[in-house]
Amino acid sequence: MIITIYSTRSCPYCTMLKRWLDEKSVEYTNYNVDENPIAAQNMVRLSGQMGVPFSTVEYGDKQVEMILGFDRPKFEAVFKAAQSK
Repeated sequence: MIITIYSTRSCPYCTMLKRWLDEKSVEYTNYNVDENPIAAQNMVRLSGQMGVPFSTVEYGDKQVEMILGFDRPKFEAVFKAAQSK
């Protein structure tokens, strides 16, 4: 499973998401879109918007889930689906 998070330093929901993943010992790659314009462009290309946190979760046969915000139930459902693959 490959998790990518697009965030900003000033976003409290981004901090909550990363802390939650850290507590679960889930690895992820974080891109700060305030400091990385290429990551910001990629986020807009994928999501069509500038809201953060925005995450992608890749698992199985390259299935990709896109999650806007810190949607804990959606993350848990995706983790469960990824474990069953």
